[in-house]
Amino acid sequence: MSAAVASRLGWYVRRVARTSPAAVAVPARELTFTAVLPAATAARVPEEARNRMLEAADRLLLREQAGIMEQARELSPLQHLTLLATAWFLTQDERYAQRVADHLRPWWQENPFLTRVHRTTRIEFGICLISLAWIRRLLNDWPGVTDLFERDAHALRQIGWHQQYLAAFLSRGSSAGHDIVAGAAGQLVASCAFPWFRESERWRRNSTLLLERELIRITFPSGVGRERSSDYQCFIAELGFVAAVEADANGHPLRPATWARLCALADSAAALTDERLRPPRQGDFDEGRALLLDAPTPNRWPSMLALAEALVGQQDWWPRSPANTTSSIFGALAGRTRQIEGRPNQRPSHFADAGITLLRTSGENEIWCRCDGGPDGYRSVAAHAHADALSVEVRYAGVDILANPGTFCGREDHAWRSYFRSTIAHNTAELGGRGQSGESRPFARARHAQAREIEVLDDGDIARWTAEHDGYAPLDPPALHRRSVLLDRASRSIDIVDQIDGGRHNIRLAFHLGPDVHAEWEESCAALYWPAAATPGAARLELPSGLRWSLHRGETDPILGWYSHSLGRRVPAVTLLGCGRCVPGIPFITRLEFLEVGQSGKPTVSLQALSWTTSATRLGKAPEMQAEAR
Repeated sequence: MSAAVASRLGWYVRRVARTSPAAVAVPARELTFTAVLPAATAARVPEEARNRMLEAADRLLLREQAGIMEQARELSPLQHLTLLATAWFLTQDERYAQRVADHLRPWWQENPFLTRVHRTTRIEFGICLISLAWIRRLLNDWPGVTDLFERDAHALRQIGWHQQYLAAFLSRGSSAGHDIVAGAAGQLVASCAFPWFRESERWRRNSTLLLERELIRITFPSGVGRERSSDYQCFIAELGFVAAVEADANGHPLRPATWARLCALADSAAALTDERLRPPRQGDFDEGRALLLDAPTPNRWPSMLALAEALVGQQDWWPRSPANTTSSIFGALAGRTRQIEGRPNQRPSHFADAGITLLRTSGENEIWCRCDGGPDGYRSVAAHAHADALSVEVRYAGVDILANPGTFCGREDHAWRSYFRSTIAHNTAELGGRGQSGESRPFARARHAQAREIEVLDDGDIARWTAEHDGYAPLDPPALHRRSVLLDRASRSIDIVDQIDGGRHNIRLAFHLGPDVHAEWEESCAALYWPAAATPGAARLELPSGLRWSLHRGETDPILGWYSHSLGRRVPAVTLLGCGRCVPGIPFITRLEFLEVGQSGKPTVSLQALSWTTSATRLGKAPEMQAEAR
């Protein structure tokens, strides 16, 4: 943070501390909340979704009885309270509403703005305002709601100052566009739902302009996010839909172009998912949610697609996403499904503007392969993109086979952050002992690999993709990495051909397996099997000759062989690493062949092909198994 910004923020904190509630609220008229939910909205919620949500709300109450809820009270975005408010809305059970009041009143009073639990981030302030608007809406028929909001001076002060802050600090030049979207969405929702302040109309106009502008900037016309983060694409779509419905319900609809881009976000998301509705694992993820009205689940994409279906409708090729509490309530508030022109009539597999191509099969046990030949992140620092140009991600029936390892952490641990963003952590090639894109800070890059797609073909049984990047141009001599991936649907196999042009360099070629996949060497191949996965299976991975191959799992010095399911969690997983020298014009060919159902789930192992590195048994490093170089 610059000295000028720090000085301005310090002045702002002092001003907040000296300002009375009357200086924020408009007391000259009776405050009202007008954008309420239609009658019989609760009856629209499917019984299964209702039961799951109530189970989650009851678990929160049990945590409180066990003395754990005090931690939840301090969660600034307040999404635990939207869950309890939803439970009251569906049941009219006084316990839920009273718990919301019991937690919200101390939160108003004990956490003056910009102190204690409040973090000075636009994301947190925006989500908090969205939560407050929906808590008020869901409790509208509860007798104590006006005392909790309109008649509480602390509540008015908090709601007003959250918006004042968002209006004053616009994140100009921010490296991450989703924080701008979150702040603008939160302010738009709050200025519409709580038009109680002298500045409310100005806040609404400005936040509308900011949201509509940034939604276009942060996404490609195809709808794929420019931040190169699948997680943030879902987050941005949720924020956009929540804000758009709020604006519409209060008589201030967003432009048709904005709705069209939100629809493109949803259409591209529907196309990118695999048969189990799992999205790509590209770039950073932090599991942010715009609003929590349903029982939380690890995969938010089905819920986002259900919300989009309620608001803009689904295409015939969309995967089926069952309606839930969120989609049912938002569908009732919206009152209609918008008709958006120009939507794809068939499921797209190539997003040229984003450099993403999917090679996939149809029918049972889908083979899903994502190929990455796109730009290296959003704006100059590419804060949330990884150094993963030309990487592939392969799944079998939704099971990670060649996996993107994930994110694991943000600023907390530089070594782990650096590894999970690095080239060697992805299914691609590293040359000359350096990554394809340089890292300057945990959320910034010093240089960028420029990738481009050369060929995309999909004809009958054959789907083929070719791309290249110049991330190794600074080497001496300069080198160019080109990769082709071919899916043969008839043989259920994938061929990966890597070619390095421009000079001889040390190369490390990595293939990271999903956490369910076991690997054993069988002559020149790795025999893969995943008997405990949701859909068991087996495959044969033929590795390029000319490289010395080793198996790594859960190592810490150096870090290698890890998979992160979610932020803050990591588990050991197998990495196959090939080391050697590349020769211009001589390709490295890898073949992944999926075995037919009924063949042996656990392959045989040829012990003659193994050599064990006994020095790898030191603390923190799993035994290393090496294949003899040929």
